[in-house]
Amino acid sequence: MKKLFDELSYKISKQTTKQYSTSFSLGILALSPKIRNAIYAIYGYVRLADEIVDSFHGFDRTILLSRFREQTTQALEERISLNPILQAFQETIHKYEIDVKLIHQFLNSMEMDLQKIDYDSDLYKEYILGSAEVVGLMCLQIFVDGNKEIYAHLKPSAMKLGSAFQKVNFLRDMKDDYQILGRTYFPNVDISYFDNVVKAQIEQEIHDEFQEALEGIRKLPNSSRFGVYLAYRYYISLFRKIKKTSANKIINQRIRISNGKKFSLMMSSYVQYKMSFL
Repeated sequence: MKKLFDELSYKISKQTTKQYSTSFSLGILALSPKIRNAIYAIYGYVRLADEIVDSFHGFDRTILLSRFREQTTQALEERISLNPILQAFQETIHKYEIDVKLIHQFLNSMEMDLQKIDYDSDLYKEYILGSAEVVGLMCLQIFVDGNKEIYAHLKPSAMKLGSAFQKVNFLRDMKDDYQILGRTYFPNVDISYFDNVVKAQIEQEIHDEFQEALEGIRKLPNSSRFGVYLAYRYYISLFRKIKKTSANKIINQRIRISNGKKFSLMMSSYVQYKMSFL
């Protein structure tokens, strides 16, 4: 029965999420059970593409990503894939009528990671749009269950949240991005001269985006509001730790939030959510 394969596909997407991200796994558990599988499917797909460009050294990543794009198109057209991650993803895309243009924008940004790019403001915005903002929009379509009016209203906030998350990731991963992968995403920033002044400018940009995103989180349906708020709290906590860390340390070590701290944040966020966030 195909149902068994579908169930397996979503389980593999869920396990992929748990394997790679404690933060998002806990956030998804705070969502309504009826939408969890769909979000696991989105995360699993995005993670697989990200692994191709970030981790599969020693292989032809250009060919692998091109093949992944072809397999994605094929899965969407045929509504089936023997790859469980792609199977769960295509089922989710069709169920929630997610615009396939978002997928192509995402894959375009993944292709940018295969090149040595000196990012200016336009390329920076293009990369963030595809790597983060459109992923937020895919999730938003699930959160609002396809309601176009609510989607349009919350779209700017969802994009701001995705952008803020990604920029926090850039600061967190600056050491590995630069020293291992040879990437610098922030436009017109020379890592050799990365200092607290430049860091503060980036942080102000992130702070403003988080503020705008929070207004949208408050307007999400009950089925998704707390889960998204929890992910927001995780990233705010990481962001605050980054702000307290010098620019020199940022480029020489990866900033982390312990799993214990994440569980503590989950409990405190729930209390705060119930008492004052609604």
